[in-house]
Amino acid sequence: MNALILVGIGIIVVLFCIIVLRLHVIISLLFAALVTGILCSQGQLYQYALHSGMTGTDASKFSYQTIGVRLSNAFGNTAAKIGLLVIFASIIGSALIKSGAAERIIRSLLKGVGEKNAAIAFLSGSFSLAIPIFIDMVYFLMIPLVKSMGVHNPRKFSLYLSCGVGGGVMANAMIPPTPGPSFVANELNISHGIMMAMGIVVGIFTIICGYIYALWANKKWDLPMRDTPDVSIQELKQKAELKLDSLPRLGVSLLPVVLPIVLIAGNTILSLSFDKQMANPHSFQSMVLGFFKTAGESNIALFISAFFALLLLWRRLKNAKDFQKIVTDAVKNAGMIVLIISAGGTFGQMLQQTGIGIQIAEMASGYKTFILPLAFLITAVVRTAQGSATVAMVTTIGVLKGFSSAAVLGFHPVYLALVIGCGSKIFSWMNDSGFWIVTEISGMKEKETIRVFSYMLTVMGFAGLAAVMILSKVFPLT
Repeated sequence: MNALILVGIGIIVVLFCIIVLRLHVIISLLFAALVTGILCSQGQLYQYALHSGMTGTDASKFSYQTIGVRLSNAFGNTAAKIGLLVIFASIIGSALIKSGAAERIIRSLLKGVGEKNAAIAFLSGSFSLAIPIFIDMVYFLMIPLVKSMGVHNPRKFSLYLSCGVGGGVMANAMIPPTPGPSFVANELNISHGIMMAMGIVVGIFTIICGYIYALWANKKWDLPMRDTPDVSIQELKQKAELKLDSLPRLGVSLLPVVLPIVLIAGNTILSLSFDKQMANPHSFQSMVLGFFKTAGESNIALFISAFFALLLLWRRLKNAKDFQKIVTDAVKNAGMIVLIISAGGTFGQMLQQTGIGIQIAEMASGYKTFILPLAFLITAVVRTAQGSATVAMVTTIGVLKGFSSAAVLGFHPVYLALVIGCGSKIFSWMNDSGFWIVTEISGMKEKETIRVFSYMLTVMGFAGLAAVMILSKVFPLT
């Protein structure tokens, strides 16, 4: 069956289950994944496996896997990527809120920039954070602060949330060392320095456009704050009423947030700066690099941060029963989020196995006259169809790599890389794990996430396309 038809069937099934049958989102996503996976032919599985880099023998074995094996592998792969991150991040978020540390950070923010500029602080903060760390971690670190800020001004909760999660998305799409931009830059032989510099320039323009959209959306739609399993609105209000001297000190409060950033950024910077094959493994540089390679890995960095967050929580509570309940609730909440994200990832991988990326690339192969808008369109369609921004970027660069030299393009290939990054952020919905992370930990409903998150990403993506096309004409860099 045609891959486009299979994707359409999968989309219809998941929407029908959620909207009409009112089934739980986990069941809906897994059922849609099952239907899509069953309808996917052996030939499509074989071509998908080859396109993914498997050898002919491995691809043949993959094509004979039963639907049960493919579903469980897809579910497990997603859980393996985000499971520990979600658990540790849930503990950190709960500890920050329950200890009063999140409230202390918010009051310092208000004192430093004022309530009027709080949304801009969230926007620039998330944009900066997403350069050294993965976007999922930006969500986990920012949303507890957004919730605490929302209690101070509930009418602007939508604005704070949009800025807190939206700012980092474009940095993640265009600025190395995150995986997608790094891969595209390497494939096009673009130095990471040029990619970072131009990514920051275009990224700043896109988040300004995103901020304008967030202001409009905040006025148009009311987004109520809701209780979530980790914290109730009443508890957030109680924290907001505490006197400043009863809250943790700012330095201690910031430690669980700043520590993983320092560790991960340190690992990234040192790995790029030091020679990985240094002659003396016992030198000071080698030991420092070794430490950061271990402690700066995402899971370990969050584990260390979670330890300090729990230490902060224990010092504030000094009550074993309350401490145990908070940690237990955080882990339970994380478990549900992991299940939802993994179900979404399973659905996304079943869509990928239909070969939708291959088919879209083939359909576009004859239309290379307008390279930049074509690259944007291919990336956006693949992203929307199967959910993974990285897969969309890899697919597009595979199609257009032969047309990526400055002589053919008439401008520096960095613009092609940037426009692919912009296209990879259109349109986040139910087959995207990030969609479910934002939905679950913020307490939004699916349609609210689309308004607050997905539409904003789409606006920023198109703004990036416009900026890149203008820059490629005005400053071709050739």
